[in-house]
Amino acid sequence: MVSKSPAGRRLPAGIWLLGCASLSMDASSELVHSLLPVFMASVLGASILTIGIIEGVAEAAVAITKVFSGSLSDYLRHRKWIVVGGYALAAFTKPMFPLAQSISSVFSARFIDRIGKGIRGAPRDALIADITPPALRGAAYGLRQSLDSMGAVIGPLLALGFMLWLANDIRAVLWVAVLPAFIAVTLLLFLREPVQSPASTRDVRWSVADFGQLPARFWVIVALGGVFTLARFSEAFLILRAQDVGLGLGQVPLALVVMSLSYALFAYPAGAAADRIHHRSLLLAGIAPLVAADLVLAAADSALPVWIGCALWGLHMAFTQGLFAKLVADAAPDALRGTAFGVFNLASGVALLLASVIAGALWSAYGPALTFWTGAGFAMLAGLGVLFVDSRRFK
Repeated sequence: MVSKSPAGRRLPAGIWLLGCASLSMDASSELVHSLLPVFMASVLGASILTIGIIEGVAEAAVAITKVFSGSLSDYLRHRKWIVVGGYALAAFTKPMFPLAQSISSVFSARFIDRIGKGIRGAPRDALIADITPPALRGAAYGLRQSLDSMGAVIGPLLALGFMLWLANDIRAVLWVAVLPAFIAVTLLLFLREPVQSPASTRDVRWSVADFGQLPARFWVIVALGGVFTLARFSEAFLILRAQDVGLGLGQVPLALVVMSLSYALFAYPAGAAADRIHHRSLLLAGIAPLVAADLVLAAADSALPVWIGCALWGLHMAFTQGLFAKLVADAAPDALRGTAFGVFNLASGVALLLASVIAGALWSAYGPALTFWTGAGFAMLAGLGVLFVDSRRFK
């Protein structure tokens, strides 16, 4: 199965393999994540602020780990086995969630799981650029994220179905996540990594000095990515908003289903468009649905506006995430591509930590409405940042 560009060229088979592995692992992870905020709040008695801190720290761990794994993949000149190792670590943490008896246990499991994601993230994104022609990179990143998002649809649906079947026994449902996680690891064993040319590797040294070799254009992209992430806090707050308007434990996973379905449907078309349309236009197009999502979620008093807000949130992700990956890949030198993705994700992770802590504090002190109003304000600031950045930085 392949996808053709307007020029008739095909995406490499490795993109599909990486995408299917992402689908399987995300089905596992999102099954857990769709229930975890409720599990922490309802079963273990955690406060909303505590949940915000746990989510932010977990995602920041992803970002920090990506710096080292990305640089390591540049230094070793091989990426596949680092990617496989990251997926395997995440798979082995899945049983820790249903076994958890305290918030500290959940935090440990969440932290180690996200370390696994961090290990695989930057090398995988760099590997996509390694095996894909530059003219098709937007489509390649869009396809992988589309398949990844389909996993994020399947996971919460599995959570919903098993919650109904197992009479809302969250611990029992969390065990279901183990199998698809190990399927993802197995799929990646069949991935073939291209041999890097001497020209792309001869100057590689694993040192802090590598960061200074990244061009100014790259750092502008990093700054914009951080501002965009600051405007979008953890998706755990979408689940909590669904519960806040009165949905039962068995229904709240639908928040992630709606968001991920919207993301999956539009990620590939948006990625392919990034190969043809000016990047500033696509970034601005991605800000608009995030502002709308925040405004709708701030005013929500029933299930329908929550679903609309989640769908708009997914549309924002589709327009921006693949595009930023393409911008990083295009801006980075070939020999430092893994390092570049690591640095970009570090900046985004720090922004996500800050955003999630702010969101948790606002929610605890003032309620959900102000939390989402603040998100809309940050999103508008991100839009202004895009308008004022020299368009040549996107070329």
